[in-house]
Amino acid sequence: MIEAQGLTKRYGDTTAVDGLSFAVEPGRITGFLGPNGAGKTTTMRLILGLDHPTKGSVTVNGKEFRHSTHPMREVGALLDAKAVHGGRSAYSHLLCLAQTNGLPRRRVGEVLDLVGLAAVAGKRSKGFSLGMGQRLGIAAALLGDPGILMFDEPVNGLDPEGILWIRNLMKGLAAEGRTVFVSSHLMSEMENTADHLIVIGRGRLIADCSVAEFIARNSVQAVRVRTPQPDELVAAVRRAGGSVAATGDGAMVVQGLAPDRIGDLAYENGIRLHELALAHASLEEAYMEQTAASVEFRAGGTAGEPAAGAADRDDRVSTGGVA
Repeated sequence: MIEAQGLTKRYGDTTAVDGLSFAVEPGRITGFLGPNGAGKTTTMRLILGLDHPTKGSVTVNGKEFRHSTHPMREVGALLDAKAVHGGRSAYSHLLCLAQTNGLPRRRVGEVLDLVGLAAVAGKRSKGFSLGMGQRLGIAAALLGDPGILMFDEPVNGLDPEGILWIRNLMKGLAAEGRTVFVSSHLMSEMENTADHLIVIGRGRLIADCSVAEFIARNSVQAVRVRTPQPDELVAAVRRAGGSVAATGDGAMVVQGLAPDRIGDLAYENGIRLHELALAHASLEEAYMEQTAASVEFRAGGTAGEPAAGAADRDDRVSTGGVA
């Protein structure tokens, strides 16, 4: 387990991490989310003892990680897949790590096979593609067979097969009772992978809850409806106090009324329905809504176009997250 209490890190006048308190528990995948500059990498470095907190504490299995006698057996981390000597082969890189951490030589071959690099074990890492380098970094994290795994953008550079592989790997590790802590900007992947979320913005905690709870908290319930009589349904919905927005694909999204109430209105007014279903917001939509005020770097629009901002967020809410 990883536990942070009032964790704070300042660099001069800049506060990168500001009073974070959270726990990363075993047996589940915890997603670590936040905009660029939110303090995610700094937090992970603090966990690993690569930086020291200005205030507060963070422990791994009840103690500061820098005091661990067998670090790779306790925590496996992938923070920067490029942190490899380009002149070394994949095998030599992992063997060096194994020997300096008292790990058996056979473990090198096991992890190379596990990540799909056995066929290129003797190839120098400088010739690796981005995805191959990522797999090598994951192999290094797994080398000590640790109970805690930390991954920063683990799917970076992986093809669809590789993404599915790492997703299933992380789920398998969590199912074994290990602690899996993963930072990513890919909301769709986090929605498919994570059980729990820790979300930060400008170094502060925004949310610490399950994925389902986070989406429910930060999205407006809406109902997707498709009918060959749209004008009649719109009128009936508005008379009943609901609001309607078109989706652009011939359907509409209704807010303010439950699905059974919309079905009753359609029946009472002789309106045929071809579709009636709850429109669930995605993790990406909920995340954008929750972290909008914490975005440090926001791109402007092209000439003649406004920058994405509050108006765009209002549009997403008004349609219940359905595009």
